[in-house]
Amino acid sequence: MRLNDHDVVDLGPHEVSLPPDPEPRRPTLALPPGAWDMHCHVIGPVSRFPYARGARSTPPDATAEDLGRLHAALGIERTLIVQSVAHGSDHRVLLDALRKGEGRHRGVALLTPEVTEAELDVLHEAGVRGMRVHFLPELADVPTPAELDRLAAIARARDWHIELHLMGAGVLDHEDVIASLGARVVIDHMARFDLASSAADARLAALLRLLDAGHVWVKLSGIDRLSIEPPPFTDAVDVARTLTAHAPGRMLWGTDFPHPQSRGWTPSDAYRAELIEQFAPTEADRRRLLVENPLTFLNAT
Repeated sequence: MRLNDHDVVDLGPHEVSLPPDPEPRRPTLALPPGAWDMHCHVIGPVSRFPYARGARSTPPDATAEDLGRLHAALGIERTLIVQSVAHGSDHRVLLDALRKGEGRHRGVALLTPEVTEAELDVLHEAGVRGMRVHFLPELADVPTPAELDRLAAIARARDWHIELHLMGAGVLDHEDVIASLGARVVIDHMARFDLASSAADARLAALLRLLDAGHVWVKLSGIDRLSIEPPPFTDAVDVARTLTAHAPGRMLWGTDFPHPQSRGWTPSDAYRAELIEQFAPTEADRRRLLVENPLTFLNAT
């Protein structure tokens, strides 16, 4: 399925994983030199990198070459590639993509508590600088407190970050845990709380409190996942604007390419990039969001 002339397609209530657009368009908003995409995935080709056994998500191929074509169109130079649940803890696809990036990319792993120091050494040498933890049982097993402690210890020892994928009431339910991890934490997709819920304000307030802790960052990605409105997603853009005003130095942005398990209105990546201007209106704002914050967050050069 290709996006329509308005760069947005209505997928309806059912989850859909679209293949990458073979001809992504250039956005009307020029991104600053050195811009990062801080949340994207590489999937397949599954003929070479098979899905993990029992994977709960099996989207179409979205290869490193597809990602490179998209970034060339958007004007993005550097990338944080997040291991997909489709490949689980088999990181061959991530390591291949990092190698092809020739030092321009960093990675986020999906670890089991049984991971060995030798495996961690290989990942770190390749450019992995964080781990993702899902609190969504439909995607992956939720870690036990003991397993989360083990993963947090790994992050602290290697100065990696912990990336948390939450939804619904998760940011409020796990607020104390997040505050106590003792490592740099980033919350994906603005915590994906339900804007239609009567508890939406309380969940946003919890996110703001976590930002006040100083070690928590937020990804302004997945605006279409958060929104309950059709484009231009005013409700979710307002959340992004509130978060940015509260902690402008700890906001990150990513495409979420290739947008697995989408539903409702989903826009093209060019449209997503154009929305940045709504919460980062000046060139200085966009340089901070897309260049300076990623470099600080990753301790990168």
